[in-house]
Amino acid sequence: MVQGIIIPADNTASLRAVRLDSLEDFQRAVGGWIEAVDIPDLGVTMYVNEEGLIRDLPFNRRATFLWRFQVPKARDARLVGDVAVVGLIDDEGENTELPSELRRRLTEPGVYRVRTRERGRTRWHEEPIDRDDFAETVVWAALLQEISPALEVSIERVDGVKDESNGIIQP
Repeated sequence: MVQGIIIPADNTASLRAVRLDSLEDFQRAVGGWIEAVDIPDLGVTMYVNEEGLIRDLPFNRRATFLWRFQVPKARDARLVGDVAVVGLIDDEGENTELPSELRRRLTEPGVYRVRTRERGRTRWHEEPIDRDDFAETVVWAALLQEISPALEVSIERVDGVKDESNGIIQP
């Protein structure tokens, strides 16, 4: 059906590309019944274990902060267990392919930098540490948003490779 990515709850495990051909594939990926969590600005749906909180599955830091960075209303929520990420559902109710640029960011090496500025200001400030993992950069960016709501936060690819968004990722 679609190519997706699994974001393991184990922070030491690599994200991995998977083919999800059926409902059973999605259920196998998350270890049970599935629940959809949409991130419209990224064009993705994340599937989580519907009973994950009840079953006390481990916190999925990378998936949670990817959601929180893009969907500010989700700041108090948390995702648990392994998460399957695919494109949003189309008009026929079918999942679509994960946007290619996000797939590259999540699975291919790259160097990313968090930038911040006070709301209403024009000058961006670069955080002092570059990260070589997009998902970990998103964690830091989301934490900065939560700590200081007066800041606008963006992520920029800085390793000389331009992506489709010209390197800038903003919620």
